[in-house]
Amino acid sequence: MARRICIVLHYRRPNSLLPILSHVSFRSMKKTLFLYLLREITVPFLLGMAAFTSVLLMGRLLKLADLVVAKGVPLTDILLMVAYLIPSFCLVTIPMAFLLALLLAFGRLSADSEITAMKTSGISLFGMLPPVLLFALIAYLATTFITIYALPRGNISFKKLLFDIMESRITLSLKEKVFNDDFPGLVIYTDSYDPQQHSMTGILIHDERDPQESSTIFADKGVIVADPVSKILRVELFNGGIHKLFGKNGYRQIEFQDYNLSIDLSQAPKEMVKNELDLTFSELLEGINSSRTAPSMHRDMLLELNRRFALPFACFVFALVGVPLGIQNHRSGKATGFSLSIAVILIYYIILSTGKTLGEKGLVHPAVGVWAPNLILLAIGLYMFKKTATEQRIFLFDIVPALVGWADRWNGMRRGLR
Repeated sequence: MARRICIVLHYRRPNSLLPILSHVSFRSMKKTLFLYLLREITVPFLLGMAAFTSVLLMGRLLKLADLVVAKGVPLTDILLMVAYLIPSFCLVTIPMAFLLALLLAFGRLSADSEITAMKTSGISLFGMLPPVLLFALIAYLATTFITIYALPRGNISFKKLLFDIMESRITLSLKEKVFNDDFPGLVIYTDSYDPQQHSMTGILIHDERDPQESSTIFADKGVIVADPVSKILRVELFNGGIHKLFGKNGYRQIEFQDYNLSIDLSQAPKEMVKNELDLTFSELLEGINSSRTAPSMHRDMLLELNRRFALPFACFVFALVGVPLGIQNHRSGKATGFSLSIAVILIYYIILSTGKTLGEKGLVHPAVGVWAPNLILLAIGLYMFKKTATEQRIFLFDIVPALVGWADRWNGMRRGLR
């Protein structure tokens, strides 16, 4: 006969776990407990995903809005670009949201004495870990899928769509009496522009595509003609002059009646060139194993390969860090839980950025530089988890109040001296 457990505790929340644990079988209680913990983690996780993704997307919204307002890009293309950006956001937001969910969920459970109820029922902190690790495994698999498959394809699709928009809409971005720099290496000014005929008057063009021989062109009239097959944009200019500089003292002026200025749209700007972030998993392995890969590119590929596995693994690290921090932070509320998640994430990415920089300079192996934050926080998480499981206070929650109290006393002494 299954062991029966009867718990009589005062509880504050009507829908808390305490009445559920009253007079149920041990096996059934564990199943109910696991489902309950998964539900408690899921809700703040989804809210955290929405919040963090929105924050990261805000940095792109101004540029995307400019494409709509200034260049007349359709809203459907903008939505496609946002969809292509989502994988790069999820690579960061999934571990962040998971950490936030643990802090909020276990902070709430501890504040409502439900952690005490679970321990009284014979379930230790280690017994609460399986649903947390299950959720961490799901987050890990989702993030790994994104890094290996969705991220490179999303980056490539975003750059291709952006280049197609630039190619098809570049003539529509010309504005009268404004210095337009949308053309690579060129700055164009025109007194008037007819978007229907693509004709201009009062033209000034500064050409810096060759830094050694920059030139400035003046013309009375001009017409823009695009060739979609060769991806060449030709600017036909009439009645003008070319002013060229050679070195420090050289100067040449050429007068013309007809002059054709060609712009090669097939040469994408640097930000549209494919890099290691856009390579698939097989392409990364091929580049790393190839003897023709340059040493600097080889290091970048190794860093990127390790990063694609290290960032998803952070979900397991945050599981060991988030549970003890959430339980011992039960008195401070949700605001402190959010602040703690930001602090932990900031520490993680500072260590990651430092290790990546050392790896790029060849001072440490790329794997060491990228995996360093996981190893450091894993050790800290194991220490905090052991302390919390044995009912010991983490020193962090004693130091911070002591520092705050010391600062208050110091300010009081200063006001007294005045």
